[in-house]
Amino acid sequence: MTDQTPERAPLISIKGDASPEEVAAVIAVFQALASAAASAAPAPRRRSQWSDPSRMHRRPLAHGPGGWRASGLPR
Repeated sequence: MTDQTPERAPLISIKGDASPEEVAAVIAVFQALASAAASAAPAPRRRSQWSDPSRMHRRPLAHGPGGWRASGLPR
């Protein structure tokens, strides 16, 4: 058996006559960007209001005139 990998097109190509130092600088920038993106922590997911345990607790009742009526009305 022979291991043959298909030919791939290069991901980037530099046109013109760039020096090896310039090519190395471009590659260093791309590597720095890739490592910064890989090490960035993902944004925390917001918890759904439906699964929030505080929904199981009743809100305090309103005191004073109209408090009894307000206790049965949604907020």
